[in-house]
Amino acid sequence: MAHKPGMYEYVPPPGIAAPEPRKQVVIVGAGPIGLAAAIELANHGIPSVVLDDDNTVSTGSRAICWSKRSLEIFDRLGIGDRVVGKGVTWQVGRTFHRDREIFNFDLLPESGHKRPAFVNLQQYYVEEYLVERAQAIDAIDLRFLNRVERVERRDGFAVAHVGTPDGAYSLEAEYLLACDGVRSTVRSQLGLEFVGELFEERFLIADIRMDADFPSERRFWFEPPFHDGQSALLHKQPDNVYRIDLQLEPGSDPALEREPGRVASRIEHVVGTRDFELEWVSVYTFQCRRLPRFVHGRVLFLGDSAHVVSPFGARGGNGGLQDVDNLCWKLAAVLKNRAPERILESYDRERIWAADENIAHSTRTTKFMTPSNAMERVFRHAVFRLAADHPFARAWVNSGRLSTPCVYPSSGNDDPALPTETRPGAVAADAPRDGGWLLDSLGGDPTLLGAGMEPPEIQGVRGVALIPNEHARARYLGNADQALYLIRPDQVVAARWAELKVGAVEAALTAMWEGS
Repeated sequence: MAHKPGMYEYVPPPGIAAPEPRKQVVIVGAGPIGLAAAIELANHGIPSVVLDDDNTVSTGSRAICWSKRSLEIFDRLGIGDRVVGKGVTWQVGRTFHRDREIFNFDLLPESGHKRPAFVNLQQYYVEEYLVERAQAIDAIDLRFLNRVERVERRDGFAVAHVGTPDGAYSLEAEYLLACDGVRSTVRSQLGLEFVGELFEERFLIADIRMDADFPSERRFWFEPPFHDGQSALLHKQPDNVYRIDLQLEPGSDPALEREPGRVASRIEHVVGTRDFELEWVSVYTFQCRRLPRFVHGRVLFLGDSAHVVSPFGARGGNGGLQDVDNLCWKLAAVLKNRAPERILESYDRERIWAADENIAHSTRTTKFMTPSNAMERVFRHAVFRLAADHPFARAWVNSGRLSTPCVYPSSGNDDPALPTETRPGAVAADAPRDGGWLLDSLGGDPTLLGAGMEPPEIQGVRGVALIPNEHARARYLGNADQALYLIRPDQVVAARWAELKVGAVEAALTAMWEGS
């Protein structure tokens, strides 16, 4: 039986009866990105109003692959255990050419991490968990069936004009976060356009429910015998649901390809003659595009409203959560007068850097999967022949470079004696600590992490001591005896030193709050 999402209660907003006072933050969109932003802002003591034009979670599984970094963010949002407990954990990927496996890979071959490389879980479950979490937080005003119809930017604030079943009202906000997806109403209202590539190739995406013994791993085929000349992807999800992506022939008619009988015939070629239930079907084209800027005065764009990539590589939802992670501590600092407004420019700069990295990976994936000329096809077939026997060629086989957090360009103090993995701009690596996990001690506030030393006491900064074990030494010390790390509220390394220099630490803190 297909998953039946619940319907959330519509409550007439107070703005229908009388003008409401200006809000600090209004969030447009109650998908995973908007809900995550509301919860993370609440973690920093900032209330928000979340407006959504629907009153249910998404239909179909949509985003399903949640990366290790997303799971770490979910921990701070309070749903990490639920996502991992319900989801299908995997870290092995297998790549085939026709009926031959040419190689496989392990995304997390080392131990010493709290969270696995990936968990597959349908987006509707993630949304349900986030809604339940948001509804339990007094600082979040979650309003369903509140459709944002028009947005205005004014001097020092933004205005959302909202339609409801009981009429229209307006809501002023010091900041408005556009989390309303690839067809963003906010983006359209402000006359903003994506730049980048829109590819012509179409893909069929289907969720089927069946009893099967396929292992918990990613399987990708180039030119499989069951789908000649194209490509295919298979992922396992909870509840005996499987995701299948099939590249369609050039010039395919989307309406025809969505017909249940035609879809069922294609699925049978993949899974064989077994009973299955078709749960959700969509036809899509690749996009690798973004806004030229994510910050537009008091309106800020996150997730698919800001950037879109192909689904191969799981960079959409995971990238959007990293937008939330980057923005919310900065926005909270501005609203609390702890940081100047120019810190928001660092959100624009860093997340555009990340979006461009994701777009570059996705564009290369698309061009490898769908070669456009004879030379590209010759190159691809040569790679397939080499990859089966020669490891060096496997890096050229591109079925979607799977999501990992980017390393932001950073001017923070670095010491080349320390490990590259935890350099400034990188997300702090997890490691066992005191019977628990290091990342559970980081985030939310600036933190001084002392590896093999006691961190100095600085007002407004948390201190965490890390006694080097095997994993901590490899990730934080290398050949050094001690090290001090300044960790941002989003668990990103701001600066680090192999020797304690209090004046340098204070200068690094100042630079962090200024977004430089």
